[in-house]
Amino acid sequence: MNVFLMYRDRDFRLGENLPLNTAALTEDLDLNILLDAMAADDSFLREVAKNALLASLRDPESILYRQQILSDCLSAPKAIREIYASAIEAIESERKVWSLMWERDASSALHRSTEVLQLCANPLRRLRRIAEDNIPRFGSEGFKRFFAMISTELNEDYMQSIEERLEQLEFHNGVLMSAGLGGGCKGGDYILHEMPAIKQTWLERVRDWLGDLTGKADPAFVYEVDERDEAGFRILGDLRAQGIVHVATALTQSTDHILNFFRMLRLELGFYIGCLNLHERLSQKEEPVCFSEALRTDDAGFQCEGLYDVCLSLRLDERTVGNDVNCHGKSLIVITGANRGGKSTFLRSVGLAHLMMQCGMFVAAESFHANVCRGIYTHFKREDDVTMQSGKLDEELSRMSTIADAILPGSIILLNESFASTNEREGSEIATQIVSAFLKMGITVFYVTHLFALSDGFYHAGIAPALFLRAERLSDGRRTFHLLEGQPLPTSYGEDLFQLIFETAG
Repeated sequence: MNVFLMYRDRDFRLGENLPLNTAALTEDLDLNILLDAMAADDSFLREVAKNALLASLRDPESILYRQQILSDCLSAPKAIREIYASAIEAIESERKVWSLMWERDASSALHRSTEVLQLCANPLRRLRRIAEDNIPRFGSEGFKRFFAMISTELNEDYMQSIEERLEQLEFHNGVLMSAGLGGGCKGGDYILHEMPAIKQTWLERVRDWLGDLTGKADPAFVYEVDERDEAGFRILGDLRAQGIVHVATALTQSTDHILNFFRMLRLELGFYIGCLNLHERLSQKEEPVCFSEALRTDDAGFQCEGLYDVCLSLRLDERTVGNDVNCHGKSLIVITGANRGGKSTFLRSVGLAHLMMQCGMFVAAESFHANVCRGIYTHFKREDDVTMQSGKLDEELSRMSTIADAILPGSIILLNESFASTNEREGSEIATQIVSAFLKMGITVFYVTHLFALSDGFYHAGIAPALFLRAERLSDGRRTFHLLEGQPLPTSYGEDLFQLIFETAG
């Protein structure tokens, strides 16, 4: 049985396709806050969410496949959580049985498998019931296939057959087997036979009972081992093990198959449970979310309404300010304007939206559509580090060199105050050359900067289709945290910050 709730044609695996810049993305985009919200204090869910979020999908069809499954989950969260709980119950059953097992011979393996399967019976039946109750309600391709498989594979005849076979494998009436004589007069060709149903009349049962009491039972086919004969009991145990070894192996394989199904179900459903946890947190704040329209990589599209930084929202009690931006057909987006005006926050919201869209999640916006990118890269300014062996500019250039070695056409890069650690003339020159090279490679660049020479140079040069945004500042100095289209200005209104600090201090 396959799950196929993350991909159409293969299983989801932890640790696959994680980008080399995972650490930088996690730090620059505050991903730990998002992952904590999805995990809800569950380390397993956190690991699943991290892998799904960072191992981006690359084609719109795969993204849509997950989006439709998640839409079903959002419409029936109780059923999804019940399925997830059933998977956990089945997996935990193995641990309960293993805690009682010390030996690994055929008898103990058979006992372990029968015990586990008996404990899995309830989760299997519950899974079938949930499937039958919800087949009409779920419209995604993934869940339709999953529920159809459950209804077919776990029908009542199959469940009854399992229970009957498990009852037989308890061997309450002993073990019936045949054997041949092999080389060295040793037994061989052991075959386990199904114990025939014993049907006796009342008179036959009385006769056997009286025979046992008087010692007149026919001894021709009976050999009794004395209760003090330890070697004899060991030999009988070995003979029994020879007879059941093939059954034990087959049952162990069946048990492992069922447990692997539940493990995969827990793994793949864990991503959607994380999405439900996040959705509940955002719904409590009445923050909007939407399913984005994912465009092909060669479509230069980015358009949003009410896009906000989901990690900032998770840190605050109040709702956050969203932005409406249309970058369709633009490969360079330069963001300038007042300090503390929401520029870096918008940059993070762009990166988070792409990651969320490309793993099949909803996006923190009222509406959002963008092209699928081949990679997401960040180059944010770092705080002073006394352990650095070289200057900040060298550190920035080193990180940029690492990005340049890995980045591919069709990617996006988010630059936040890059190369502001040196003087304006030198920083602008370095940034101009690097950004120009990225644009020629077909890479989309989002750049937050206070370097006026850089932003003004791009504004007048017209080297690529570009959009210039500016953080809004009202006439009284207040920030609205909205970004508006506008030409770069030779000031970032640093005096506002100066007055705020010294007026507060006074």
